[in-house]
Order: sequence, then C-alpha cells, then structure tokens
Amino acid sequence: MFERMAVIGDSDLVFPLRALGIKVFTPKTVEEARKTLLSLEGEGIALCFLHEKLLAPLKEEREALGKKLFPVVVGFSDYRQIADPMGEMMRDMAIKATGSDSLVKRRGKDEAR
Repeated sequence: MFERMAVIGDSDLVFPLRALGIKVFTPKTVEEARKTLLSLEGEGIALCFLHEKLLAPLKEEREALGKKLFPVVVGFSDYRQIADPMGEMMRDMAIKATGSDSLVKRRGKDEAR
C-alpha cells in the first residue's frame, strides 16, 4: 500500500519514512523538485506529500496534476517551525517562574549558550 505514496521534502525530515516503504525524494533545488513532481505520474504514485515550502513555487505543476486522477498532491507542515518557538516560549516561562532555564535545556544546542 505505501509503495504508491511519495514524500518530497528536506532529507532530515522525510528520510525516516523510507522505513515504511514510502518513496522519499529530497531535491536540493526547486527545479529538482519540479522534475520529481512531474515524474511521479509515470511511477504510479497515487499520493504525494509535498513540503509546504515547495507549495507556492510548484503551484502550476500542482494545478496541472490536479486535473488528473493521480497523483494527488497534498502539502504538509514542518514540525520544526513550531517546535523551536515553543521551546523558546517554554524557556521564557521557566526563567520567569524559577529564575533559571535549567529545566528546559536541550542537549547540544543549549550547551553552547
């Protein structure tokens, strides 16, 4: 079932989906993403998840594919855009409540501060 699905996005975000048998494409440029998206029809892909940053640049291609039965192209959001601001908000709240951010420090990134 998953072999008829594809994901186009950043490698660190979509690579783990390969374990589920989903075809993963990690284009470096918008032009590569365009070529990949247009090639999906020939590969028998029924459903393609496209990273939100590629939705606007590939609007014409998505509209052209929308006139066909397959593949259906659906955008997806990047969890990292929400996680980082939430982490900062939690840090600010911890500092206000306790005077320290030691309860919400993340390994690696926060150790350099």
